[in-house]
Amino acid sequence: MSPSQPIRHSLLALLAEEPMYGARLRTEFEARTGGTWPLNVGQVYTTLARLERDGMVEAEGQADASEEQGTISYRLTQQGREEVARWWGSPVGRDTTPRNELAIKLALAVTMRDVDVAAVVQTQRTATVRHLQELTRLKATGAGDPAGTATAGAEPAADLAWQLVLDNLVYTAEAEVRWLDHVESRLARRARATQAARTTGMPEAADRSALPSPAPQESEHAGGSPR
Repeated sequence: MSPSQPIRHSLLALLAEEPMYGARLRTEFEARTGGTWPLNVGQVYTTLARLERDGMVEAEGQADASEEQGTISYRLTQQGREEVARWWGSPVGRDTTPRNELAIKLALAVTMRDVDVAAVVQTQRTATVRHLQELTRLKATGAGDPAGTATAGAEPAADLAWQLVLDNLVYTAEAEVRWLDHVESRLARRARATQAARTTGMPEAADRSALPSPAPQESEHAGGSPR
């Protein structure tokens, strides 16, 4: 799935509620996801142009003069409504594996003589644990929602949306810490095997399994943590 696909379907889902112009679509998307994946309005309008080209949306009325450059409101076509319904009824695909920078970094590190892999792992673990602690604090207090959806008086649905996004970030960070522990264990095992080989004079066997497969995570996870 293309990295732009979640944005494409998210905009269609928002337009299924009512027609909107680009700036409002951006505001609604960020509010409903806790501001975790910020969009720029140019990205929104580029996606809308492609959706219009594909027959999923159509312009409604004239440009809105309330903004400096003017905006056009968009609404779903019947084809767009069918696409939204198909999206809600389909699982998120795993056809392509998103590039995980940490997994790539460690996979390269274990093949290079001059890299202290244990130090790389420890540096990452420290950062991930700190990130996890911050997420846990946000989860406990309900604070730090950049879109303001988790503050007192927020609508229950908006508060639930923010909490679900936060839960996802917490579970992803926890999984990364567990994976890093596993990587460290595999590295220690390889170091013991190397030492034993040197002691006995046996040639060291190549350990192609030094790195386990990384824990799964979100693409647009890219997400980031709430700030």
